[in-house]
Amino acid sequence: MKLILTTEVSGLGAPGDIVEVKDGYGRNYLIPRGFAFRWTRGAESQIASLKKARAAREIRDLGSAKEVAGRLGALKVQLKTRAGDSGRLFGSVTTGDIADAVTAAGGPQLDRRRIEIGNAIKSVGTHKVSVRLHPEVAATIDVEVVGG
Repeated sequence: MKLILTTEVSGLGAPGDIVEVKDGYGRNYLIPRGFAFRWTRGAESQIASLKKARAAREIRDLGSAKEVAGRLGALKVQLKTRAGDSGRLFGSVTTGDIADAVTAAGGPQLDRRRIEIGNAIKSVGTHKVSVRLHPEVAATIDVEVVGG
């Protein structure tokens, strides 16, 4: 099955890429979740607009991605949220919260979809978060979650 990706799917491709996948994977997973749509000849204009949007969000090249990774590594990110007496949070920290905290700490504007949280952050303390800046560059941020 030939599909056009609308979002980045790890191990498969980036938005606007035309990929060939097994029928069941495309029909049962990618298309229902909005990660892709069927490829047609008329979809060329949609591919162009997706690639244009991706280029605007994407960090330009490998050198700039490494420079941003260095800036993120030196950044002190503190996130204030509601927590109980035992240090357990009411809810959990989302990728959007982390992106906002990085921007508030003086860091670059990050796309929340590029932030990867290993285990859900549900407690006060320092947690490691990974950010995919470029296909070859990933940065690690220490996020300090403080109860408030």
